Amino acid sequence: MFDQAERSRDRLFTVLCRNNDSETARLGLAISKKHCRKATDRNRIKRVIRESFRHNTDNLAGLDVVVLNKVETAAAGNPELFASLEKHWRRCARNAATGNR
Repeated sequence: MFDQAERSRDRLFTVLCRNNDSETARLGLAISKKHCRKATDRNRIKRVIRESFRHNTDNLAGLDVVVLNKVETAAAGNPELFASLEKHWRRCARNAATGNR
């Protein structure tokens, strides 16, 4: 997944996406303790990612998606996280639609 995926980056997340030869979207999370020390912050970030992904599964059909956090993610508020993820989902869906794999 990490070698053959399209990457979408900003200051909060790195999102990898790739076709999965299926009609469903699948989500993987790699929320590192190195970038986010507190378990409560890591859990909050994962909840936000899952919720945002759930709202966008129709747009991401047929993709495997892995989300990695960065250092700034722990300090960001939920609205900022949702906004960042929306941009990543749009990029992934656009790349899937144009066949850039």
